[in-house]
Amino acid sequence: MGFKGRKPRLKACGGRGSVYEDFCVAHKAGGGYVAMWIDSEEPMADLEKAWEHLAQVATVAAWNKPDGASDDQVLFMTTCMETWIVADRRALRDHYRRELNENPLPALAEIEARSRRSIQDALESATRNCRNAYAKGKRSFEILEKVKPDVLKRHLPSFARVVRILKDKL
Repeated sequence: MGFKGRKPRLKACGGRGSVYEDFCVAHKAGGGYVAMWIDSEEPMADLEKAWEHLAQVATVAAWNKPDGASDDQVLFMTTCMETWIVADRRALRDHYRRELNENPLPALAEIEARSRRSIQDALESATRNCRNAYAKGKRSFEILEKVKPDVLKRHLPSFARVVRILKDKL
């Protein structure tokens, strides 16, 4: 993403609840910029109103904005990590080669307006006949390593927001 020499320190925290709890602890401790990077779960009406979105998403309704927290401390993969993977068709082709069936994949225009389930279903369908069909976990991270930031910025406003915020904060 172009942060050579000033890379953010990333910490995998497990499930959504653990991410939120760890964020709250780190935020309260202070000492610099801390953020949580999560799936938005649902399309977002306004990318800049992160805490408002979290309050409206049923799976995270119990999440309250900690005192002093700001919207730029919530970074989203909208609607999910698979959106990033589907957005970089070249990375998909490089990974799956000729076995990939691109027909089920959604158009890139306004891809972040699609539901998480539709994105995941499309990716699973596109790789159904591949020897290494898409699955969350190790396979998802193998593909994620191959996506290109410039491609994501071009197709995903939420990714462009993450880059903008991190450039400002790091």
